[in-house]
Amino acid sequence: MKSLLKFITCGSVDDGKTTLIGHMLFEAKLIFADQAKSLELDSKAGSREGRIDYSFLLDGLIAEREQGITIDVAYRYFTTEKRSFIVADTPGHEEYTRNMAVGASFADLAVLLVDASKGVITQTKRHARICALMGIKHIVLAVNKMDLVDYDQERYEHIKQDFEELVSNLDLESVRVIPVSATEGDNIIKKSQNTLWYKEKALLPYLESIEVKQKVKRDKFLMPVQRVSRPNHTFRGFQGQVEAGTIHVGDEIFVLPSHEKAKVKSILVSGKEENSAVYGQPVTIQLDHEVDVSRGDVLTISKELKVADMLTATVLWMDDKELVEGQNYLIKVGTKTLPCMVVTIKNQININNGLKTPVDKGIKNEMIECEIALSESIVFDRFENNEAMGGLILIDRVSNMTSACGIIEQSVNRSNNVIWQETDVTREIRATQKGQIPLTLWFTGLSGSGKSTLANEVEKRLVARGFHTMLLDGDNLRHGLNKDLGFKETDRTENVRRMAEVSKLINEAGLISMVSLISPFKKDRDDAREILGDSYIEIYVNTPLKECEKRDPKGLYKKARSGEISKFTGISSVYEPPEKPHIQIDTSKYTLEEATDLVMKQVLEYLS
Repeated sequence: MKSLLKFITCGSVDDGKTTLIGHMLFEAKLIFADQAKSLELDSKAGSREGRIDYSFLLDGLIAEREQGITIDVAYRYFTTEKRSFIVADTPGHEEYTRNMAVGASFADLAVLLVDASKGVITQTKRHARICALMGIKHIVLAVNKMDLVDYDQERYEHIKQDFEELVSNLDLESVRVIPVSATEGDNIIKKSQNTLWYKEKALLPYLESIEVKQKVKRDKFLMPVQRVSRPNHTFRGFQGQVEAGTIHVGDEIFVLPSHEKAKVKSILVSGKEENSAVYGQPVTIQLDHEVDVSRGDVLTISKELKVADMLTATVLWMDDKELVEGQNYLIKVGTKTLPCMVVTIKNQININNGLKTPVDKGIKNEMIECEIALSESIVFDRFENNEAMGGLILIDRVSNMTSACGIIEQSVNRSNNVIWQETDVTREIRATQKGQIPLTLWFTGLSGSGKSTLANEVEKRLVARGFHTMLLDGDNLRHGLNKDLGFKETDRTENVRRMAEVSKLINEAGLISMVSLISPFKKDRDDAREILGDSYIEIYVNTPLKECEKRDPKGLYKKARSGEISKFTGISSVYEPPEKPHIQIDTSKYTLEEATDLVMKQVLEYLS
């Protein structure tokens, strides 16, 4: 059976990645006759004056052909007499770096292209570090467009030296530098007469011969659970793909993170009962007795896996929005997805030299070291030990887009030492003592909308009815707990988070918490809702901007209009209205007493 090499082509835009692979497939006669004919016809309308444009073999999108760049990742399978290949041709434009990272995540080797006339540039450096981050240990630097520099050996040697210096601090097992011309075919299939000074193999023969070790250590059985199968009351099996090792019927395994033990009763591979299963197989495993297992748990015999609720990670930030401390995301490790928060941003990794610089935010396409707190413990391993359990992605909880990908470095020790202390007097006991349901009434709206005034009146009415309350006003907390915070987006996010955490403690005491806070960003309010759970009642004081500015009780709008205050909500900073608030009121339409009556009527429904 032929060995399989999975590789990626990457590099800066217009370095010739797609043309290189297209020419390789064409010259090695690895395409069908009708594809060759179609290529010739398409090339007549291309950008090479009628000459064959080999990039058309992989550029499938009309936009790619029109712009002459690759946008999406193009996967192509081909086989030669010596080896089978899967190649991911990835985009070089900085805007599509996330697509390149996706391609790198599957590859064993990278063919990184540089333009001989330009040499090693910023995007070359970025792609080299992303490849290393994704666990690629073998890189081929294809110095392309050698025909444009008259096959100058000195130019080649200069680029080779620059690149070898760049990757000297990366954890690579092999680096090969090959001079090529993707358009003319030099050193792609066979050695070129134009580079007699180059003594090594051409690109395809090198790819056919290189020995690439698998990135995953496969010694001890490990299977993240993807699904619990319960077709009837007599069968309960755990389905997933074996990510390491071998498992046999009768083997004792344990479940993480619970550490419960059981023996394997049966193994189904593709619906057929087998005595064992090996790495890479999709299986259903039935245990000899009932244990608590759900999606995201891990079945294993290894004692080397780690369980923690706080991690350090190195990530490639891929979102247009900045990464800031205190932001909440979903994290996916293995088959487990759960809420998390980026609590600390430690360093940005310089793509030129790998040096680390302390930063407090992350920008698109930067590599960032950070600490991440999870809502519960998760099972993981170092990426170098097991790719499936050592890689992670961060997902935006609103758009569901992938914001970052990266690798887990280690657990943060303090997460193992800080344990929630259960008390004998519980929230339920305190609430029963006070005869009420602990809620947080979250008043949100523009400055001048009447939030604080309305919250104050509602609290007075509640106290008069015998309820126990505590009113938290945003401005008041900035005199104490939050006096260290400014008004940047990161500070506003932290302001909301702290308010939610304080409200949660007030609810734990059995009290009704009332929050009056602009809280302009939907995502921050969603995070507060996540912290408070069902106790969170959102009250949108939907007073029009014109009316708020007319009132201007603190003179802030006037200052914002004159430029004295920057990023003022409603003027120079956006307010994102709640989509489905529990209660909504426009105070410009009612007297204070009428507005309070309307809000109280609805609040009491939640308190009954």
